[in-house]
Amino acid sequence: MLIRIVRMHFTEAGAEEFLDIFQANKEAIRNFEGCSHLQLLRDVNNPNTFTTLSHWRNEECLNNYRKSELFGKVWGQVKTLFSERSLAFSLEKFIEL
Repeated sequence: MLIRIVRMHFTEAGAEEFLDIFQANKEAIRNFEGCSHLQLLRDVNNPNTFTTLSHWRNEECLNNYRKSELFGKVWGQVKTLFSERSLAFSLEKFIEL
């Protein structure tokens, strides 16, 4: 399993628009082949900063999503709302207690 984390900083107006975009597309993203989990987190100290956490069967599934029309549409809308550059990275479980 691959865990994908994307941290995004928005303008105040951009945060509201992002939430609308996320709400409209979350089911399609969550139901994309290979995605088993999708979660949206909000920064405790900065309400305009959000992080998505998603679980993917493998890197191929994540890459298929990143090449998809759905991703192109959603990311194309979201990236125009940033107040600063986003941070994205992939992780795998290493030690679980």
